[in-house]
Amino acid sequence: MSRTNDSQDVAISLTPKAFETLLYFVENPQRLLTKNELIAKLWPDSFVEESNLAQNVSALRRALGESPSETQFIETVPKLGYRFVADVREIRQEAKAPAFAVANGVIANSANEFTFTETDLNEIPATHARAVTPEAVGVAPPAGSRTRWYAFAALCGVLLIGALYFFTRGGSSLLPNRQLRLAVLPLVNQKPDPNTDYLGFTLADAVITKLNYVTSLVVRPSAYVERYRQQRPDPQQVAQELSVNRLLTGTYLKEGDQLNLNLQLINLDNNQALWTESLTLPADKLITLQERVSQEIVARMALRLSDTERAELKSDLPQNPLAYEFHLRGVDLYVRDELATAQKMLEKAVELDPQYATSWAYLCATYSTLASLYFGGEAMNRQAQHSFDRALALAPHHIEAKTYKSMSLTETNRVEEAVPLLRDVLQTNPNLAQAHWQMAYLLRFAGRLKESIASAERSRQIDDEIRSNNAIFASLLYDGQYERYLKQLPSKETAYILFYRGFGHYYQKDYAEAVKLFDRAYEMVPALMQAQVGKALSFSVSGNKEAGLALLQQTAQQIETRGVTDAEGVYKVAQAFAVLGDKTTALKLWRRSVEGGFFCYPYFANDPLLANLRDAAEYAEVLALARQRHEAFGKKFF
Repeated sequence: MSRTNDSQDVAISLTPKAFETLLYFVENPQRLLTKNELIAKLWPDSFVEESNLAQNVSALRRALGESPSETQFIETVPKLGYRFVADVREIRQEAKAPAFAVANGVIANSANEFTFTETDLNEIPATHARAVTPEAVGVAPPAGSRTRWYAFAALCGVLLIGALYFFTRGGSSLLPNRQLRLAVLPLVNQKPDPNTDYLGFTLADAVITKLNYVTSLVVRPSAYVERYRQQRPDPQQVAQELSVNRLLTGTYLKEGDQLNLNLQLINLDNNQALWTESLTLPADKLITLQERVSQEIVARMALRLSDTERAELKSDLPQNPLAYEFHLRGVDLYVRDELATAQKMLEKAVELDPQYATSWAYLCATYSTLASLYFGGEAMNRQAQHSFDRALALAPHHIEAKTYKSMSLTETNRVEEAVPLLRDVLQTNPNLAQAHWQMAYLLRFAGRLKESIASAERSRQIDDEIRSNNAIFASLLYDGQYERYLKQLPSKETAYILFYRGFGHYYQKDYAEAVKLFDRAYEMVPALMQAQVGKALSFSVSGNKEAGLALLQQTAQQIETRGVTDAEGVYKVAQAFAVLGDKTTALKLWRRSVEGGFFCYPYFANDPLLANLRDAAEYAEVLALARQRHEAFGKKFF
């Protein structure tokens, strides 16, 4: 594509999204297009921030040669949106049967015009260089305005041909591919053995991690396919349960130093195999499997990748076979919540292969979880930060590392730093359910509950199976939507989820059900901070406040001595102290929570569990601290 005026003819390179933006501007000249309208039009199936739109418009302005101080083409209407101010000239001509198959086209105003040259158009693959008719663009011509219609259709036709050109010249894949949804199931061990069972899930996870960079493909996260360990489910059952239309399954058998694999990629729309292969890999060649399988999936599904996507598929590959074994074992243990042993395995992996960013990413996730839920404190957070930094130094675009780092930043009083990191992840791939969910998590820390709920709902639209993981839709609880919150909880019965289910019933004043759930959670994992809070509330309901306060004092002592930084978790302890009547400790911990980065002001202002504190002088002071940071966050990012 080129832009011409009276004195020059300059080639313009536009990204597909910038091209879509230009098309919509040209279709709506001189009209104020609000930010919400543009976001809905340009990202109809994604939840994106306003910053994505601003960056996109800025890139378009640069491509058009418009400086920040000019309003030659695009006018910014402060706090509202944008207006395309250049005059768009309609080309009036007699209607001709199907117009503009391969022809030069012009979008022009009196001083500037945008032209697709015949050279450009000749480079469009023949399968895309077909005629564009009114029916093809899906709009009927208005009565009495056929000449005007064909002029507009000609414009749209040239734009559409140009769009195809840019998409096929290394841009993102074409729209039909974006509807592809893939599940990679854990491989089935043909000879179950505790020594080799770890390979089934972790080899699938390695392939999923690679494919997360392909924006035209929605890949079910590893946590959602874990339920199929050592199972051979009916493919159509998986299609229904995970809402996918492509499936990778397989088996493996470890014999001596060799691994025998049988893999099959299935099109669930017609139950036809797209790819079937049997492989025998020596132990030292297992490190090549994730790249090989990922490339096969891309080829067999005919996915068109950008240059960036191709590069990411070939980057960050393991180099040391023994380190990779420790890595796979560590990932398996991490998913099973055996965190202490997972930590040891992953530390050994990075010791043997310090250049493999994915091992560092999982190690930082392990440290962060230990710090957040199991009183790991500042020491674990420092180790997590070091691991994040190492992972991103090795692979600056590493999706898992950025996502895990955003979680750690949120839980260590740096939520403002986490926002741009996650926005960058979502710009890389807006179809990552877990990234949207993580955005919901950090937004609830900042008290942006409506936006948090919207982000979580977007995550569920992409992948409703997120509810099967430890994904707590806490923003609904904080927003007072108790019934909806309970309905949205995951079905798993971990101690963590049992506590949060009991917490919902407690807010509904269904104390009998809450006590049952709190007690079960504590019996399962008494070391879990949330389980200790639940048990203390259970003691309170039964009239044994002394036992509840004694347990909470132990919890508070651990928070103090170990330097626990999970501010949301600390707030839960403060709530329990408030309910049990220890105002001094409750206010102290609440302040610590707010100053530590959990400043969910709307929740605090209406939280019935703080009722015993509202007559204390310090209550208004702490609430004001939360409000100040909450409002500053809103001004910075919204």
